[in-house]
Amino acid sequence: MSNMYNVNDVTEFSLNAKNLAKDIIGEVVLADKPENVLKKWRTIFKISQKALAAELVMTSSVISDYESGRRKSPGIKMINKYVNALIKIDAKNGGQVIRSFSKPHANESISDAVIDIKEFSEGKNLGDFCKRINATLATKSGANQTVYGYTIIDSLKAITELSFSELIKLYGVTSQRALIFTKVSTGRTPMVAIKLTNLHPSLVVLHGLSSVDDVAKRIAEVENIPLAVCRLNSVDDIKEQLKLFD
Repeated sequence: MSNMYNVNDVTEFSLNAKNLAKDIIGEVVLADKPENVLKKWRTIFKISQKALAAELVMTSSVISDYESGRRKSPGIKMINKYVNALIKIDAKNGGQVIRSFSKPHANESISDAVIDIKEFSEGKNLGDFCKRINATLATKSGANQTVYGYTIIDSLKAITELSFSELIKLYGVTSQRALIFTKVSTGRTPMVAIKLTNLHPSLVVLHGLSSVDDVAKRIAEVENIPLAVCRLNSVDDIKEQLKLFD
């Protein structure tokens, strides 16, 4: 009996995979530069061009041409094949990425602890992201990360009001994003919460504090999560700077 699986779990996983594929295809089709979006999602799935090409039964140079824009923008048929190949490979590998993108039920909404949330059409260099919001890295780990979106969070509301499952919603479409915590006193509590979720963002930014707690720094180093301090005066300043970034 211990080896049996729940049919409902399998059905939900299949639905999540189908919905994720649909969302990705829609984003590619509507993008001004679909090649950037294709590359973004392959990177998020952590699938090499070679592995994807093997699944699609084509050469990796063809994948490279599509992602660089050297080849004519792919039609809907190719986009469907490309995206569904990503989904299929991830499912074969245990479906970790598909599960991390599972959406909340329709009757669930994002908490008012979320001040702003956005996905980028293409990955942003972590250093450029920090420069945009006048943030300085407080740790050395993970500085080569790519940022695919951001969530600006009222840390007081997030920590006092959100359940564990609600904390996961702060990651939006992808965990490979910047989590920007406002109204922070030391930075320890947000880092402990992130450690508990077992989802690692590309970057954690703390706003509203003078110095970072040593425990927060240690967690960031151990978990290999870049930790930065934002020096902009207000949350509105952060929102304004990031509006111009994509």
